[in-house]
Amino acid sequence: MSTLTYDDTCTLSSIESRIAHLISQQFCTKAKNNLSSTCAKTFKQVVDQAIDSSEGGKRLRALLTVAAFNSVADENKTSKIQKQSIFDIACALEVFQTAALIHDDIIDESALRRGKPSAYCALSAALNNQHIGTGLGLMLGDLLAAESFDITRIAAKNFTYGDELLAAFADMQKNVGIGQVLDLSIEMMDLSDPCQLAESSLNVFRWKTASYTTIAPLTLGFLAGSVKPDYAYELACNIGDSLGIAFQLADDLLDIVSDSKHTGKPIGGDIREGKRAVLLADALQYGNKQERDTLLKAYLSKSRSEDDVKQIIKIYYSTGAIDSSIKRINKLWQESQKAIDNSQLTNSGKNILHSISERFIPEVWRNVQ
Repeated sequence: MSTLTYDDTCTLSSIESRIAHLISQQFCTKAKNNLSSTCAKTFKQVVDQAIDSSEGGKRLRALLTVAAFNSVADENKTSKIQKQSIFDIACALEVFQTAALIHDDIIDESALRRGKPSAYCALSAALNNQHIGTGLGLMLGDLLAAESFDITRIAAKNFTYGDELLAAFADMQKNVGIGQVLDLSIEMMDLSDPCQLAESSLNVFRWKTASYTTIAPLTLGFLAGSVKPDYAYELACNIGDSLGIAFQLADDLLDIVSDSKHTGKPIGGDIREGKRAVLLADALQYGNKQERDTLLKAYLSKSRSEDDVKQIIKIYYSTGAIDSSIKRINKLWQESQKAIDNSQLTNSGKNILHSISERFIPEVWRNVQ
């Protein structure tokens, strides 16, 4: 069997172009043709915002989906239609992510996304009405989530396990929703038990992040490549669970140690929002009384000032919370790579997955001794 290389049909520019095309195509409904006046103008603003919100990002989910497919597919038996179809499914994942991010920004009251105004903020400004803009943001997220499933439905028809592909996509959407519910519940968690907070946060990462960032892309790619469903699910979880959690830990850490040019968001954004995640749990566990008291006072307040943010970041360093996260990331990274090595894939297929998974974790945290 001759496997494909992961970038044969998938580049960042081609993903951007295809997503814009698919979204525009999905919004071409009969209802659009019967609009006039304010309705027509508003509808166009929403469509334009859908495309604008979908631009940018690392496209890791799409790249991983195609890589998973290419790691198991036989090039000699893969048709052009199937290559295009897995590419569309990969793009559908990115459309779903945009939907999730639009909703996330409303929940978190985040003004920026990828260095630009969040969708609900942009719509509110365009219409000079925050209530309507926020409502349109909610509906835009819902529409894009529905469209992502429809894109997958059309593409899945070209694969042996088409029904299983659709079921996996639907399951992913449900899991992300569950993850969001759990994420919000953690914001009400008592901070007196740091170990429980860390465990709960990691569980949220599994549902909210790993489910659609790594597990779903791997599952969809394997199923499209005709891997038997039971093994496709098993292998995707073995690799994707640890890789996805490591990815979220790394993302949270970048919010502290990186800069806004890299993340597209203000540094310390999670602290300003009062998110109770693993970094906070470790700092509470390892800090002295003064450090713990400072953290509790800040996180139990309704808001945190810029001085609070700077002080909390300093505590994350002094308590070893940042070093602890790096060690967690490295351990999970190693587990994901071991799962690839222990799989039934060919050496070529394993190399494809090793290569693409490197994009999820900064090199400096992959090679911690």
